[in-house]
Amino acid sequence: MTMQRLLCLLIGSLFISLPTQAQIGRRLPSERKVVPDSVTGVPLTFLTSTAAGDKKMYPTHRQWTADGKWIVFRSERIRGHALAVNEATGDIVQVTGSEYSGTLCLAEKSMHLYYFHRPVLPQTEELADEADARRRRWRPRGPAQLMRVDLEKLFADSAANTLQDAEAYEMPCGTIPQEMGGGGNLAIDPAEDYAYFSVGREEARRHLDPNVEIQDTFGPRRMGAGPGGLARMNLATGQIDYIISVPFQVGHVQANRWKSGEIVFCWETGGKAPQRSWVVQADGTGLRPLYPEADYDWVTHEAVINADEVALAILCHRAPGTDDEWGMAGTPAHPSGVGIVNLRSREMRLVGQVPMGDTGTTIWHVHGSPDGRWAVADDFQYRLWIIDRTTGEMALLADLGHMTTAEDHIHPTFNADSTKISIQTAMLSEDRESLNICVVPVPPAWLARTYTTPHTP
Repeated sequence: MTMQRLLCLLIGSLFISLPTQAQIGRRLPSERKVVPDSVTGVPLTFLTSTAAGDKKMYPTHRQWTADGKWIVFRSERIRGHALAVNEATGDIVQVTGSEYSGTLCLAEKSMHLYYFHRPVLPQTEELADEADARRRRWRPRGPAQLMRVDLEKLFADSAANTLQDAEAYEMPCGTIPQEMGGGGNLAIDPAEDYAYFSVGREEARRHLDPNVEIQDTFGPRRMGAGPGGLARMNLATGQIDYIISVPFQVGHVQANRWKSGEIVFCWETGGKAPQRSWVVQADGTGLRPLYPEADYDWVTHEAVINADEVALAILCHRAPGTDDEWGMAGTPAHPSGVGIVNLRSREMRLVGQVPMGDTGTTIWHVHGSPDGRWAVADDFQYRLWIIDRTTGEMALLADLGHMTTAEDHIHPTFNADSTKISIQTAMLSEDRESLNICVVPVPPAWLARTYTTPHTP
């Protein structure tokens, strides 16, 4: 056994022994209800329907478990813990035993959930009342432990009311040392042999060629400064290997869920980046822009949608002639819409955009069906659109009450068999802000379509 593996196990035993806020496997009552969309009539299945701080996992990642029955989501119902809801019954189950940090990840083939746990370090001094409240909110956290949860066993024991301690369902895969700065972005390779994660600025600097110019912040949000980097953890041994450093801030790390060893990530600025989307192999080779951007392109929200394609959004949300701290990007003077990039041929096609003059202004967050038939997007009115990639037809799928006051955006994501989309929406919320988890079906008439020459990814 390597010294690093031994250290990981020792730290793991310490983490596991920490008290949890609530019992893993705890069940909550169903809130499931089906509500027709008031504009399109499409039946919307709300899997949560009360104001409890629900949010999807990030839409670049798988939302349904490998058996297609449960959706895992974030919530304030049990603070710091993730939950899963059964799409058929509405049963809600707590699926983490320790508080999670950063991205939640479901495996592609197994019923496994992965998450980081980073304990808050104890206070070392007494603080004044007001200062105490502020500083406790920003207390430093310890090393990031990667946890794996056996959801199949957990769901069975929860249903049978035979729950055991957390150790029966989850185990540590390894620990990222605190000085590496991991514990945020996380992706799991489809072979489930490696986890990919972003590292902190100082760790990235240690691996960056000193001749590479480090990028400064970009845009009014003062984000994007480098360097950043990626590393991977062997899920069997806990061994950590460095992948690559880049001269900018790394965000939204995602594994190609159909092709092992391929990673897509972004230059995170909080808005437009000089070159938003990037692809690299897990061994650090092949770094390149996913879609080489022009100065006028405002590219955002890239998502790997099948083995060979990535969907991305090119926005046109700013008035013609705008040129400010973001530059001149994002105006309707240049092509925009849902872009589909082929990872092999590097061909890019725009497949749809909100109709000219529509109050939705522009598409915003995008995804596509794994079978290559459909693309989906939300808009600036928080509505959901579907696009037939073969015919080019684009239709409003759900108005969702156009809740522009919602706490977050719709964030559509297709399921594995390309028949439905998970979203988050404030459509049912009295405060017009609180989100619920909702499933929107592809209309039966669209699913029944046949084509002489269908599009294939």
